[in-house]
Amino acid sequence: MTINYLSVCSGIDSVSVAWHPLGWNCVGLSEIHPFRSAVLNYHYPEIKNFGDFTGIQKDDLKKETYPDILVGGTPCASFSISGLRKGLEDDRGNLALEFILLADRLKTPWILWENVPGLLSSDKGRDFGNFLGALAECGYGFAYRVLDAQYTRTQRFPRALPQRRRRVFVVGHLGDWRPPAEVLFDREALSGNPPPSRKKREETSRETEEGSSEQIWRKLNFQGEYAEDEVSGTLMARGRFSAYERGTIISYDNPVAVQAANFNSNGSGVQEDGSMYTLTATDRHSVMCFERRSQDGGAPRIQKEEISPTLNAMTGGNRQPCVMVQPEKRQGIVRRLTPLECERLQGFPDNYTQIPYKGKPKEQAPISQRYEACGRAMAVNVMEWLGTRIQMVHKKKNGKAV
Repeated sequence: MTINYLSVCSGIDSVSVAWHPLGWNCVGLSEIHPFRSAVLNYHYPEIKNFGDFTGIQKDDLKKETYPDILVGGTPCASFSISGLRKGLEDDRGNLALEFILLADRLKTPWILWENVPGLLSSDKGRDFGNFLGALAECGYGFAYRVLDAQYTRTQRFPRALPQRRRRVFVVGHLGDWRPPAEVLFDREALSGNPPPSRKKREETSRETEEGSSEQIWRKLNFQGEYAEDEVSGTLMARGRFSAYERGTIISYDNPVAVQAANFNSNGSGVQEDGSMYTLTATDRHSVMCFERRSQDGGAPRIQKEEISPTLNAMTGGNRQPCVMVQPEKRQGIVRRLTPLECERLQGFPDNYTQIPYKGKPKEQAPISQRYEACGRAMAVNVMEWLGTRIQMVHKKKNGKAV
């Protein structure tokens, strides 16, 4: 049984990367951003991009391939705790209700909607309550759950992804709440067994360290390793990095990878393509995060963690991940994360966003656009897990062998 789906707010379409291997059929995409639309056209030239999804009507879709599921993640900035939190009062937040209106027009058997966990507390929970209430008025039973990419293991991603990325997923089914509940939960989960967790280590649970870049530099022991507080002193302003500079201002402009004196089993942490083994989700890794203290130029806050924070659409912003990876045998250095590594953090194929754009060859694809496209995407492993679960329940409900 082939399952047809319509993807809206598609971005670079993590959905298709996750669901095409399941044998599913995409009957339409919806994206208005020029670069992300170009990525879709490059990978899926045979699939129509409807552009603005609010104008899609039932007659626009072919009866023989009418979608079984409507899927999308409407803009999250209005619900995010790092944003202004205008919720449904924001035009972007209102697209969540437009998603429901589209579901009401199409009456697809299934819907799948994604957003940030900040939605749960937006306007003291009223925004999410209004969303679910509107969904129920359209005849959909539903269930919702917060899933994290670092814990979501699938056949293609047996070690999940090395990124802490929590998102709210709402699964709806026309006329019945039980199929969505069966998709999102199982007996083992409902029995109270917790998800796997990483054991806290003393050296990764210390309080945030603060100080000027000069003080931070003095904490480096010049062996490519980190002193007791594990704070790097080699970060340079504006993305220019050197192990020999000192007394400079820490930059927030770009994500960076930090090479420390630890090695992969083969003696090198750098693969032939220049990326780190740690971002294949098969090696040990650790992360440093940089945060602005205030807008008055206060000292930066630096904290050591065990896994990459959420990959954002912004290459700057208030919280910037720095991945500390396993390098070749040389003094530690600092460098930007590459777009390829950002793609791997989300589960995309290598160089998925490296496409011809505005008359230039794919080798000259704009790096800033590639970062943003990856940061706005859904984690592919989570979408694969959801697709597998929906497929299982859908076949069971329609009397097919699973």
